[in-house]
Amino acid sequence: MNDRTVISFENIKIACSGCNLVTLCLPMGLDPDDVEQLNKIIKRSRPLHRGDHLFMESDRFNYLYVVKTGSVKTYAPNEDGGEQVLGFHLPGELIGLDAIEEGRHHCSAKVLETSAVCEIPFSQFVELSSTIPSLQHQMYRLLSREISHDEEMLALLGKKNAEERLADFLLSLSQRFKSRGFSPFDFYLSMSRHEIGNYLGLAVETISRLFTRFQDEGLLKVERKHIQLVNIEGLHVILRREQREENRRQIT
Repeated sequence: MNDRTVISFENIKIACSGCNLVTLCLPMGLDPDDVEQLNKIIKRSRPLHRGDHLFMESDRFNYLYVVKTGSVKTYAPNEDGGEQVLGFHLPGELIGLDAIEEGRHHCSAKVLETSAVCEIPFSQFVELSSTIPSLQHQMYRLLSREISHDEEMLALLGKKNAEERLADFLLSLSQRFKSRGFSPFDFYLSMSRHEIGNYLGLAVETISRLFTRFQDEGLLKVERKHIQLVNIEGLHVILRREQREENRRQIT
């Protein structure tokens, strides 16, 4: 998995039609000719490094960004002057949809590890979408996925306890890595314990304690940022237990 952070500039320039993220990203379901038209407007940046920003809060909205390699976090300032982590974005995922309505970004996007992104000029994308209905439909699909993710996150923070939140987070990462051709059982976390806790609404001490507890229970092995999911079914059991409790509460 360390190979994920090794980026060749030549690989960054691969066209959409040859990209292994084609089934996750905007080109999914497009005809080859339509993919070629989309490919013509996409800009592929140089490798970005941890700490670099794609955009800052209040920046003018010009591009949609697709993570090609690496990972990116989005965050916004909180009331204490710190930051609230809004999401972690993996290869194939779109960033910047929040800025479409007002023309300015409502959050910041920071690179978590050596990464590459595809930049899609939004004005050109809108123009192209008017002539390619399937591209417009794909945008609707991605917007729907974004809304579903927000709803799931609200449910996660509102109904689940600490262990359920971390179990859900790890299972989500596992599935997302699997869909990108990586191992669903063995991966490195590009985000810190503090960032995970911030995202899940938990103290960093709670996150560290839960990782230790999950390891003691044989659910996973953890060495710094290296995670091995030893018992994925056990993590699912934690979530099903919560669902049974919720059903019981509704009945009574």
